[in-house]
Amino acid sequence: MENPVLSVKNLTVAYDGKPVLENITGEIKKGSLTAIIGPNGAGKTTFLKAIMGLLKPLSGEVTFGFEDKERKTKIAYVPQTGSTDRDFPVTVFDVALMGRYPHLGWFKRPKKKDREIAFEMLKKVGMEKYVHRQIGTLSGGQEQRVFLARALAQQAKLYFLDEPFKGVDAATEKVIVEMLREIREQGGTVVVVHHDLNTVKKYFDSVIMINKTLVCWGDTESCFNEKTVSRTFKTDIFPEMKTSYD
Repeated sequence: MENPVLSVKNLTVAYDGKPVLENITGEIKKGSLTAIIGPNGAGKTTFLKAIMGLLKPLSGEVTFGFEDKERKTKIAYVPQTGSTDRDFPVTVFDVALMGRYPHLGWFKRPKKKDREIAFEMLKKVGMEKYVHRQIGTLSGGQEQRVFLARALAQQAKLYFLDEPFKGVDAATEKVIVEMLREIREQGGTVVVVHHDLNTVKKYFDSVIMINKTLVCWGDTESCFNEKTVSRTFKTDIFPEMKTSYD
């Protein structure tokens, strides 16, 4: 049996000594598309940042299926739209090229191959015509495509995305879904903080349902149902499949 790409054991995260996530345990299989879902304030983004190492947990363990020294090249992150400084003077191409930096040594400049990879990933997300545009002039959906291109340019093995579908148009959502499925087909693994309950079964094969504690972690077919949704959101919303935002 193949080792999981990510294992979480008894993870607890606290702010000012007060736990905001408690005793989360589970595994993510290689080649899976996993959604993290829960109501507002459930700790979805906190959980994502904790397993990425951006937040130090109060207790518990996070273990990856590769060496720690490989994390900078094998883990890619796509932040929420609007979480970056839109006034920073950087072009669309520059942002995509940043995905190659983890593969470069100290003070080494990107090579022709790195630039070709960055441009190719911009083409994949339909942003090749905007290479010279400042990132701050783009719409939310366009910005999200560019940051996805940056992650793709990294050619990682494990991708974390924080609310990639939030505030984007239908065309951008389609592009993102296609890219996530392509990552899976190529042996990569994707973990997404997600808000739209209507598309959980359509887009993802596994799910992590949390509301400060773990409700269910497993295959979407067995884990995502009326009972677990009601427990996660503390209300009977399954028939209406309302959306929630962190």
